[in-house]
Amino acid sequence: MSWAYLMVYVVNFLFFMYLAFGKFGKVKLGDPEDKPHYSNFQWGSMVFATAIDASILMLSIVDPLRYVQHPAFGFKPFSSNAYGAAHMLGQFNWGPMAWMMFAPATIAIAYVLYVKHAKVQRVSAAITSLQGDSRGKVIARHVVDFLVVFGIMGGIGSSVGMEIPIISKVLSRLTGVQDNLMLKIELFIVLFILFAVTVFHGLNGGINRLSSAHIWTALGLLAIILIIGPTVYILNSETNSLGLMAQKFISMSTNTLPNGGDSTAQQETIFYWGWWLSYMPVMGLFIARISKGRTIRQVLVGMLTYGALGCMSFYAIFGGYSLWLQRTGAVNLVHILNTQGQAAVVATVIATLPFKMIILALYCISCFIFLATTISSSAFIVSSFTSLHLDDGQEPSRWNRMIWVVVFIIFSFGIVMVGGFKTVQTVSTIAGFPLMFVCILLLHSIWHMLAAKPKPAPVVVPQPVVVRRITVELPRAVRGPMILSPDHAN
Repeated sequence: MSWAYLMVYVVNFLFFMYLAFGKFGKVKLGDPEDKPHYSNFQWGSMVFATAIDASILMLSIVDPLRYVQHPAFGFKPFSSNAYGAAHMLGQFNWGPMAWMMFAPATIAIAYVLYVKHAKVQRVSAAITSLQGDSRGKVIARHVVDFLVVFGIMGGIGSSVGMEIPIISKVLSRLTGVQDNLMLKIELFIVLFILFAVTVFHGLNGGINRLSSAHIWTALGLLAIILIIGPTVYILNSETNSLGLMAQKFISMSTNTLPNGGDSTAQQETIFYWGWWLSYMPVMGLFIARISKGRTIRQVLVGMLTYGALGCMSFYAIFGGYSLWLQRTGAVNLVHILNTQGQAAVVATVIATLPFKMIILALYCISCFIFLATTISSSAFIVSSFTSLHLDDGQEPSRWNRMIWVVVFIIFSFGIVMVGGFKTVQTVSTIAGFPLMFVCILLLHSIWHMLAAKPKPAPVVVPQPVVVRRITVELPRAVRGPMILSPDHAN
C-alpha cells in the first residue's frame, strides 16, 4: 500500500498549499473581532514542542547514516552524491509534506469550533458527512473515534519504545550505571512522574511552560553543535540540501519503485508517513484549540515555519555533524550502527564533542522534556476524546488524564520489551494506515465548509424621502415671513 500513503500525502499537500495561498487563506478561525490568545512565539513553541518528541534527537543523527550506505537516486554508496542525498532525505521526511499532515484535523476542528461555533470534543464531530442522528452515521462516528485513539496509541508507543533505549544507553555512558532492564524501569518511573505532574496541571498550567523549556533546550543544543562542530561543512551541506530537495521533491513524493531498486529511502518515507498520520488527530485538536483568532494562512504558514523548518534544522546540524564524522574517518559510525545499534551511535557522536559530560547531561534532559511535552499533550487530548461530556472551555477530568498517562506508559513499556527498531516501524505504519481514510474525510469536510455559500442576509431597501414644495395661500392680514416647525411642514 505504499502508493496509497504517498498519494494521500501528495493530495493533502497540494490541497493545503491552495488554501494557504488562495482566497480561503484569509478566512479567520473565529469572529472578526477575535484576537490570537498566544503570541506568535508562544504559539509556535507549543505547536513545535507538542509535535516533536525526543525521537528527532536520535533519528537526526542516525538516519543520514542509513541513507549514505543505502543511497537513493541510484547513487553509489559513500560517494559524494550519496553524502549529499543522505543529508537531505531526513529533511524531506520531516519537512513541509510531513507537517501539512497535521492540517486536516487542525483546520476542520478550528473552523467548526470558532466559525460555526459548534462543540467539538472528538475528531468525528468535524466531519460534515458523518453528522446526523441516523444509526449508520452514529456508528461511523464511533469507528472514526476508535481509529483515532488506535492511531495515537501506536504513535505514542512507537516514540517511547524508540527513545527509552537511547536515553538508557546515554545515561549508562554518562554515569557508568549498567544499561539493563532495571535502568529502563527506573526511567519509566521518572517519565511517569513527569507526565503525571504536567497533565495534572493541564494546558495552561503545565503544557505551555514545558513547551517553552522544550524550545530553549532545543535551540541550545543546536547552537552548541553548530558552533563547536564543523560549522562551514554544516552550512555548505544545508545549502546543497535545499537545492537538491527542490530538484527532487516531486520524485521523492511519488517514489514507489515499481521496477525495483534500493528501497531503503522509500521504506523510511512510508514509515514516517504512517507515523505522522498517527499523530494527525491529536495534533489537529491541540493546534486548533490554541489557534482561535488566526487566519487559515497564518496557521498553515506557522506550521511550515516553526514546524517544518525547526525539524529540518535538527537534520541539518545533527545530521551534518554525524556525516562529517563518518566522511572524515573520525569515527566509523556506520559500522557502529550495523553492529551495536542506534543507541550506541548517539552516545558515540555526543562523546566526540568537547565537554562531553555536560552535553550528554543536556541531551538526556532534552529527551525527557521532549517526551514529556508530546505525551502529556497527547494524554490531554485523548482524555478529551474519551470524556462523555465537556462544556465549552472545560478540560477533561484529572482522573481521566491520569488514566491515559498510565495506559501510554504500560503500552510503551511493552514495545520496549519486544524491542527493535523494525517493531517500532511496523507499529507506526500500521497505526497510521486507517487514518488515511479519516484524512480524506476531513479534506472533504473542509472544502464543503469553505466552499458552501452562506445564505444572503435579507436586503432592507430604505424608503425614499420625498421633499415637496408647499405653497400656502394665507389671508392678506397674516401674510409675511413665517417659520414652520417640522410638524407644521409635514
